[in-house]
Amino acid sequence: MAPGQRVALALGSGGARGYAHIGVIAVLEERGYDIVSVAGSSMGALVGGLHAAGTLGPYAEWARTVTHRDVLRLLDLSIKGPGAIRGDKILARVSELLGTALIENLAIPFTAVATDLLARREVWFQHGRMDAAIRASIALPGFFTPVMIGGRLLADGGMINPVPVAALTAAHADLTVAVSLGGERTGSPGHEYAAFRPAEELLGRVRRTVGQVREFELPRFQAGHRVPGHGSPPVVMPPIEPVDLVPPFPPGLRTVDVMNLSLEAMQSVLTRYRLSGYPPDVLVTVPSDACRTMDFHLATEMIQLGRDLAIEALDMLEATADHGSPRGSAPPIVG
Repeated sequence: MAPGQRVALALGSGGARGYAHIGVIAVLEERGYDIVSVAGSSMGALVGGLHAAGTLGPYAEWARTVTHRDVLRLLDLSIKGPGAIRGDKILARVSELLGTALIENLAIPFTAVATDLLARREVWFQHGRMDAAIRASIALPGFFTPVMIGGRLLADGGMINPVPVAALTAAHADLTVAVSLGGERTGSPGHEYAAFRPAEELLGRVRRTVGQVREFELPRFQAGHRVPGHGSPPVVMPPIEPVDLVPPFPPGLRTVDVMNLSLEAMQSVLTRYRLSGYPPDVLVTVPSDACRTMDFHLATEMIQLGRDLAIEALDMLEATADHGSPRGSAPPIVG
């Protein structure tokens, strides 16, 4: 790839796994790519917005200092409200960095995606206050309280568009790079949450599925085939005996983990549908069990994982370009 290739960047939703976006952005810039447009859902909107505003560096430095105890203090509970967390403390640092910045005044065109809960439709923020747009985009039901803006009840953009590539269609770019935070799980429910596995271990485990996805899934999507979950037919369950109605659950599985799994199942299918209509040139996929939604104390590990996955994806892209493969073929996938 020639230095200065223009990149339109779509950053997906996924809570604390979104810190991987920071690593992806760093590698793109180190390799000489010019990010000319950014769209993000949820944590993707937060990281993407800070990058578009030129303040991602200070935020990343701060994020690396956050400990698990800090996370517990940052989560301002809202027991009686429509969400568990108001999010005021978490967004305080973002507001300090952004101030009263307006989206239309940013050096890099930016779109934050949210969901209108009442109209059941996708909402794009391309003008107005940055902090308000990001706050709406990260309002994950059950975790963060929704917000009212312009008469709309707004919540997490990932519920309708987990990886908003469609918002980049007007960008004047040479490449579209998408980062999904909902890749194949690498362990059993509950087990993966005991501790963060090093980036190298995760990379080794998820590579086993990359070939299958590249050779089977994407051609099906691009050909317009229906997209069942994970490319497989529905599982038909055998008759259930009464004793099986309440079987033992995986050890360590908590209510918040069940919420995570439910959201991941929904967003996994949505991501596949969305990417079938707007396939990116490069797709970086972070495993959905790399960390939990609220594990914001794992910024350093997530940033490194994003770096590793981005390096591998760009190596594949550049090797393909060097061999003269036509653009528009199945994109490189890592994760």
